[in-house]
Amino acid sequence: MKMNLNGVKVPHHKNTMNCETVSMPVPASVTIPLLQHMGAPCTPVVKVKDEVKVGQLLADSDAFMSVPIHSSVSGTVTAIEDFINPNGVRTQTIVIACDGEQTVDESIAPPVVENREDFIAAIRKSGLVGLGGAGFPTFIKLNPKNLDEVDTLIINGAECEPFITADNREFLENGENVIKGIELVCKYLGLKNVIIGIEDNKKEAIGKMQQLVSGKEGYRVAVLKSKYPQGAEKVLIYETTGKVVKEGQLPADQGVIVMNVSSVAFVASYMETGMPLIQKRVTVDGSAVAKPQNVLVPIGAKFEDIIAFCGGYAKEPRMILMGGPMMGIAVPNDQYPVIKNNNAILAFAEEDALERLETPCIRCARCVGACPVHLMPAAIDKAVHGKNKEALASLKVNLCIECGCCAYVCPANRYLVLYNRMGKQMLREKK
Repeated sequence: MKMNLNGVKVPHHKNTMNCETVSMPVPASVTIPLLQHMGAPCTPVVKVKDEVKVGQLLADSDAFMSVPIHSSVSGTVTAIEDFINPNGVRTQTIVIACDGEQTVDESIAPPVVENREDFIAAIRKSGLVGLGGAGFPTFIKLNPKNLDEVDTLIINGAECEPFITADNREFLENGENVIKGIELVCKYLGLKNVIIGIEDNKKEAIGKMQQLVSGKEGYRVAVLKSKYPQGAEKVLIYETTGKVVKEGQLPADQGVIVMNVSSVAFVASYMETGMPLIQKRVTVDGSAVAKPQNVLVPIGAKFEDIIAFCGGYAKEPRMILMGGPMMGIAVPNDQYPVIKNNNAILAFAEEDALERLETPCIRCARCVGACPVHLMPAAIDKAVHGKNKEALASLKVNLCIECGCCAYVCPANRYLVLYNRMGKQMLREKK
């Protein structure tokens, strides 16, 4: 019997749902970090004073878990310098002064793909990572060791985070490419079933995709309850197939592969044009933003330039987030650049960004009732502070998807997601 998954009802604030994507002009410069994916950072293949063009390779790595990074603009490399990502990881960046010409590199051409190996190689060369937020290299995801046991492709279009509407616009503005991308993945991986998951508050997207899959054997649109975190990979798999991805397993172990809707649409675009991943649609919103909208931006554009394109600040920003309010990362200022898996920039005025002070746990168990994977966050909190690694292992802290539901409902304002991350790190150190 299928059990009921927990979660929370969050205010959706989908203010930009009906805002058609607009492209911002090329900024004066871009800053392109050399780590925009899970795995190893890239090494520059250009140097200061080099002239670069749109789509040109900037950096790559011999490490297995890594993907190349390309120039989103044409111009001159002015610096290669150290940089600390918002998550605290140190890397390098390539700074490019834009010439405004957007001259395309001569090497750009559609890839020649005749079999699955060619397809996987092309996906890596494109620089594609999961565009929903995780940043996992897509070529690895599409090349599981047990491919003969995988038969289902799930498209993640839930977009359950408040404010963010970038994926919804992908369905509405680029639905045909979504289908083309799905067909390519299924063709080269031999997948028979396709499930497109969309929350029930996105009726226009649901209607369009139902129309596009009509008559396609093995395709269906799964209408999901509007409840956070429907877009979490393990939750989405369970809600659409009833399968449970257990601790230590990958989705492929349950016979499925999950791709974000914008990722699969990019596959179609890349196979047609050969232009690598150099731009990103982001939702710009929040009470401090003058004109919230969905914007197509070059990767490496600074938040400052993007917000200026959206009319600047209506109010002094008290908090700026890269991503959504549940799983996004707060940044200290607007000098950070957009990276591949960045799907939103949210800037909030002081009245919407009040600091919540942590107090002792009152043992109310609301966190337990909210956790979609049925963990005990309060017990994990206690184990972390007691440095009890055996307890952390028995409490299955590694199953935490870091959705933030526990912290959202906690009346004591405990930093439960942080403690879960600390618990995972303790177990990694133990191993």
